[in-house]
Amino acid sequence: MYLTPFHHIDLSQSSFLVTGGAGFIGSNIIDYLVKYNAGKIKVLDNLSNGYLKNIQKHIDSNKIEFVNGDIRDEHICIEVCKGTDYVLHQAALGSVPRSIKTPVLTNSVNVDGFLQILTAAKDAKVKRFIYASSSSVYGDDINMPKREQLIGKPLSPYAVSKKINELYADVFNKVYGLDCIGLRYFNIFGPNQSPVGEYAALIPRFIESILTNTSPNIYGDGEQARDFTFVENAVQANIKALFVEKRESINQVYNVAVGTNTSVNQLFLMLKDISQSDILPTYQAPRLGDIKDSMADIQKAINLIDYKPTVQVKEGLALTFDWFKNQFDIQ
Repeated sequence: MYLTPFHHIDLSQSSFLVTGGAGFIGSNIIDYLVKYNAGKIKVLDNLSNGYLKNIQKHIDSNKIEFVNGDIRDEHICIEVCKGTDYVLHQAALGSVPRSIKTPVLTNSVNVDGFLQILTAAKDAKVKRFIYASSSSVYGDDINMPKREQLIGKPLSPYAVSKKINELYADVFNKVYGLDCIGLRYFNIFGPNQSPVGEYAALIPRFIESILTNTSPNIYGDGEQARDFTFVENAVQANIKALFVEKRESINQVYNVAVGTNTSVNQLFLMLKDISQSDILPTYQAPRLGDIKDSMADIQKAINLIDYKPTVQVKEGLALTFDWFKNQFDIQ
């Protein structure tokens, strides 16, 4: 991965903080920064959703500084932001179903925690603050594809928390002059994504089922469609947002996706084809808060941050399956 860099400056002269850096997307960002010889790299993660194994090789080689801490802790946020040029904020409590079950905790992490790290970044005078938003903010909007300026009412506490992030970032730009860019992720998948737990994402659960020859659950009829997006595309968006120079590109939110959608049934068939598996899924009742269909319009990101998704769905699934299979074989 990352055979071609997404940046055009010398990263060794800058310092970076990745919150949630032991998690799925955060650890992939860390891999990129280390590969291209970034300067000081700090990771803040409380390991509630992240795993040290995702970044252990970088800790062991002294490529990164790991801080075990919570984004809701004001003192820790202040400390990790000191001397930092760029913040890539990936830490959050994800999952729509989990947010419906634990709305207070979701708000505490995703809103209170976001405000703590945003304030610390502002006070430390960081050059730019990139943060993870979500396609869930589109809520009940029926327009397709999803365009950044057209959103509906949120359908879950998670969606509410991510919309609040966007509002706070906008205010901090206008009031304090902090450069902020938000990235609305659409169903990101790839290496380091955990298949463990009741709130695990769809693709790693499917792959684990295939590797263990057990029937996976599909909620609803499986015809719901998503803009499944390989993680390398998400890393590209973060890096390009970090260094974009056009002022009109700042204080914006961008869809991060491929611009196509795939049904859950189609996705499972692709994985069966890749793996040469013959297992069948088990269909369950639809999950509360899930939207029926989602697909992104990515033209704004193409125009303003030069985003160009390089990995399409089937190629990404093959890369992801191979990664999981290697992990499975090791165990």
